[in-house]
This record gives sequence, structure tokens and C-alpha cells, in this order.
Amino acid sequence: MTLFVERARQALSLLDLTSLNDNDTDAAIEKVCARAVTPHGKVAAVCVWARFVPLAKQRLAGSGVRVAAVANFPIGAADVARAAAEAAAIVAAGGDEVDAVFPYNAWLNGDHAQGSKLVAACKAACGKATLKVILETGCLRDPVEIAAASRAAIAAGADFIKTSTGKAAIAATPDSARTMLRAIKESGRPCGFKAAGGIRDTATAAAYLDLAAKIMGESWITPATFRFGASGVLNDLLATIDGRAPAAPARGY
Repeated sequence: MTLFVERARQALSLLDLTSLNDNDTDAAIEKVCARAVTPHGKVAAVCVWARFVPLAKQRLAGSGVRVAAVANFPIGAADVARAAAEAAAIVAAGGDEVDAVFPYNAWLNGDHAQGSKLVAACKAACGKATLKVILETGCLRDPVEIAAASRAAIAAGADFIKTSTGKAAIAATPDSARTMLRAIKESGRPCGFKAAGGIRDTATAAAYLDLAAKIMGESWITPATFRFGASGVLNDLLATIDGRAPAAPARGY
């Protein structure tokens, strides 16, 4: 088995199969859940709007696939009480994970305290559920701001820091991922990383895995510490594993 195919298998196990379309229906979520367990293994989680959590839990019962839902999404408002209430509602509905948007606009306007308060409140509302904090790095842009927001989210209790909502013009980039991974390593805290937005093929996924391995070490990359947030990459991962995908780029593989 080539390293490229191994990376595809690895990425499959780390995938948060995501459906966050404005027109999502019960039928659409059922289709997503049906795709979550493949002939080559299961994805890590299915990520949906909060209203679909009970349905996803029902459809995925016994599969080992976790159910995640989004809070404070996608605008990242600075309303701490509302964000925490949304997180609590997801957990009460059976959600295993909450992907909450950091108040990045408030941060850019100089209100750094609000970000820490919102993360801490959401973490408290999550209890034992996993909290992933979406920084929206495409809007923060500046590596200095991304690093500082990463540190603030980690210090306030984030279980993961995540690049993007997938709704902004700029989503995950290798540069933002590198900055966030370095912030995690330097923090010394047990925090994971999630790359989301714009990851549509095996080669892109493999590049992020290589980057994480270089900074954090290969053994660090598990579903407990690394995720991909994507809706379109699954087919390419399966095609790569089956040998149906175009040949992998030669460089690095």
C-alpha cells in the first residue's frame, strides 16, 4: 500500500462528514448518515445543524460515529449567553460534539476578552461533550491574530481549534493550519486541530496530515486530536483507497 493510500484511509477515519446547507432536510441528513459507514471504515463524526441532532443520533446508533452540531454559526456573534445556550441545547439533544464559532469580529475590533468568555461559557455548557472552536481564520487573516486567537481559545478550554466555518471566502489554508498547530504545541495543553473548508481531494487532505505530523508527530494524529470538516472529500478518499482516483502527485509520495 502506498503512503498516499494510507493517508486516504487515515483521513477517512478523521473525517467529520458535514452537511450545513441552508436547505437541509431530514432526507438529506439521512443520506449523510448513510454515507458515514463505508466499506473501508467509518468516519469520525457527522456534523449537522442543531435541529437534526436527534435524527442523526437515531440513524447512527450503534455505529460508533459521533454526532456534532454547530453553535453561534456562522456569524460568530459576541453574545456569550446565546452561544452557551445553543451549545447546551445540542448536548441536551444528544450531541457528542459542539462546533462553536469564535467571536472573530469582536476580536478584530479589539475586544479580546469576549472571545475567552464565550469559549469558557460554551465549554461549561458542553460538560463532557467535545468543544471545537471555529476561529474563522480567513477573516482573522493575519498570522499574529490567528496565533493570538488560538492561544486564547485553548486557554479558555477549547478541546479543538478549527480553521473555518466553510462559509467565508477564505477557508482552511496551510499557513493558518501551521500557525494553529504551532500554537497547540506551544501551549502544552491537550487540544486538537480541525481543518475545515476547501478540502475536496485526497492530495489536499494528505498535505494537512503531513503538516500535522511534522509539527506534532505522527502518533498525535488520531480522531481525538485531528479532524477534517468536509462534505465533498469522502468520494475522492474512497476512490483513492479503491484505486479509482487519479495518480497521486509524485512529490512527497
